[in-house]
Amino acid sequence: MTAATHSSPFPQVPDVPDSADAVLEGLDPEQREVATALHGPVCVLAGAGTGKTRAITHRIAYGVRAGILQPASVLGVTFTNRAAGEMRGRLRQLGAGGVQARTFHSAALRQLQYFWPKAVGGDLPRLVERKIQLVAEAAARCRVRLDRNELRDVTGEIEWAKVTQTVPGDYPAVVAKSSRDAPRDAAEISQIYAMYEQLKRDRAMIDFEDVLLLTVGILQDRHDIADHVRSQYQHFVVDEYQDVSPLQQRLLELWLGDRPNLCVVGDASQTIYSFTGATPDHLLNFRTKHPDATVVKLVRDYRSTPQVVHLANGLLNQARGRAAEHRLELISQREAGPEPVYTEYADEPAEAEGTARRIRDLIAAGVPAGEIAVLYRINAQSEVYEQALADAGVPYQLRGAERFFERQEVRKAINALRGAARFGNNDSLLDDVVDLPSQTRAILSGNGWTTQPPAGSGAVRDQWESLAALVGLAEDFAKTKPTATLSDLVSELDERAASQHAPTVQGVTLASLHSAKGLEWDAVFLVGLTEGMMPITYAKTDEQVEEERRLLYVGVTRARVQLGLSWALSRSPGGRASRRPSRFLNGLRPGSSASGGRGASGGGASVERGGRSGGGTGGPARNRRRTSAVCRVCGKTLTDAGEVKLMRCEDCPSDMDEALYERLRDWRAGQAQELGQPAYCVFTDKTLMAIAEAAPGEAGELAVISGVGARKLERFGADVLALCAGQDLEGADEED
Repeated sequence: MTAATHSSPFPQVPDVPDSADAVLEGLDPEQREVATALHGPVCVLAGAGTGKTRAITHRIAYGVRAGILQPASVLGVTFTNRAAGEMRGRLRQLGAGGVQARTFHSAALRQLQYFWPKAVGGDLPRLVERKIQLVAEAAARCRVRLDRNELRDVTGEIEWAKVTQTVPGDYPAVVAKSSRDAPRDAAEISQIYAMYEQLKRDRAMIDFEDVLLLTVGILQDRHDIADHVRSQYQHFVVDEYQDVSPLQQRLLELWLGDRPNLCVVGDASQTIYSFTGATPDHLLNFRTKHPDATVVKLVRDYRSTPQVVHLANGLLNQARGRAAEHRLELISQREAGPEPVYTEYADEPAEAEGTARRIRDLIAAGVPAGEIAVLYRINAQSEVYEQALADAGVPYQLRGAERFFERQEVRKAINALRGAARFGNNDSLLDDVVDLPSQTRAILSGNGWTTQPPAGSGAVRDQWESLAALVGLAEDFAKTKPTATLSDLVSELDERAASQHAPTVQGVTLASLHSAKGLEWDAVFLVGLTEGMMPITYAKTDEQVEEERRLLYVGVTRARVQLGLSWALSRSPGGRASRRPSRFLNGLRPGSSASGGRGASGGGASVERGGRSGGGTGGPARNRRRTSAVCRVCGKTLTDAGEVKLMRCEDCPSDMDEALYERLRDWRAGQAQELGQPAYCVFTDKTLMAIAEAAPGEAGELAVISGVGARKLERFGADVLALCAGQDLEGADEED
């Protein structure tokens, strides 16, 4: 559950304030300063939970209601469709509904579609339907073989190159200079990248990165068009400014021209996406570039208790580097709560079981399951928690990842084990291999498992982690049943898979730390906090290690009240207790000393020793029958079925995300082809438009859209929500 769906700790104001001054009611002094700073460059440094969205939406609304800003002249820029939708909704409630709030890509696509005939002539080239397929073709033409996971990594690398404005010929040198871990040989990727671009040119196609690049090119080359855009948009607000890429920054500069009316909002301590091209440099350099800028710091934390905030501050007090120099010391505005609980376990299964018991106790005490989250560093860690929660009878949902047994590499590996079990002792691969773990390792070595993990991050690493988890399962199974055969192991895996294929329910959230950004829960469990996982093994440089620290900081600040931090001394029961708690906890957890920096006391917290033992929170969302329907734009009563579906008159302006709509249409075409049915049997055009306008972020929001229904929600909901979140279904992992 997000902040948007949870009762807010902020003081409330009337839904539609009756005056400009009324818009300011309920804001704290710093938020009010943001709201009234309507001229010149403004930089808002906003810590986690300090109400930044509240501050900037009230700023826009106050300017509009006071007659200082014209609604059509303001463009609010966010990084997700969900955030843009939330901003539009808040502005409508404040009486400033004419303001545009869009993602960089959505805003650029609208401009590109409008100006292309004038700037270039003809129709805008069509968007690439399935980028990963085109990359696969480019690799094949370069005679480079890529499996599905490598393909996803190379596709991501091409995207990174484009948002950092790196052309194919420069890619190897840029990668070497940046110490970036490329998923393949840099020269190979450069070759595939160049072929990919050639294929797009030959077929008159563009991708989403091209949308930004082409918009930048037109605005640079055509001053008349740039002037046109600048005459329309005169005031800009950019949220999550620490996450802008060089390409997005260039586009913003072209939108702005030489005008000073820019408000940026961000927190360098929440920069966790540098691997995608994001950089906090533009936020950190803002005051240097704009020496006359108004700078406001939001440090009153309305989300978390003093105990959680104390830990978050202590974590950043040990940070190093440029971002750390600009850290914000948060001040909790909430009543005191329980101390964070640090727990050390003997092994990973014990950690998962202990966490599940704590969650079960919280639910029994009245905490809704939907207000609890388990956060981990990589998606491969989810399986043991899926199993533990299932065993404890606790409902859960995975965010940003497939269920463990539904992952392609896991299904393929289990099939390989099943085939070997059927083959008996006639498999030459298993010659001289006696014990079950060794047999499993030998079989999975043909699927990509190696004794040492691959370097770097991405899909190849995630695939290895999944296979390593299966090897670990085999080792654990053999310890409990020494005479077990491959057939026994396959049966065990089938039983585990079957027990976890229950329908999706509103339950405890399991998510990676990256995919938890922007969310919050009453209770958060941060698990697997050992060296090698936090920070992750492949974080080698000081900058990479500091980003890992910031990632943990993001995890800590997701918690409103309850916070648990845990680690296991060994991977499996009976294993050597060789692991150490994360260095980031030094000086924070009781009994430890700060390492290389000022630590923070653990207050009244203590380290426990964990042992081993023998739609909202009210249930799934349902469609609600409406007694009448009115247009959400003009208020007119709706009677036409298509208009009722959209909840607006056909002629009223749409705030649809066109890029999302095109992605939904492309996805629908593929689904229809697979099912052998007409496209409208998946979703009608009107339903797709309604989805693209609402940009739902969770199942409950999708379920109430007319035309979805329970059956289609179960069948297509996960794909639709992933598309709304901006994920690429060909390589869906999340947003790590």
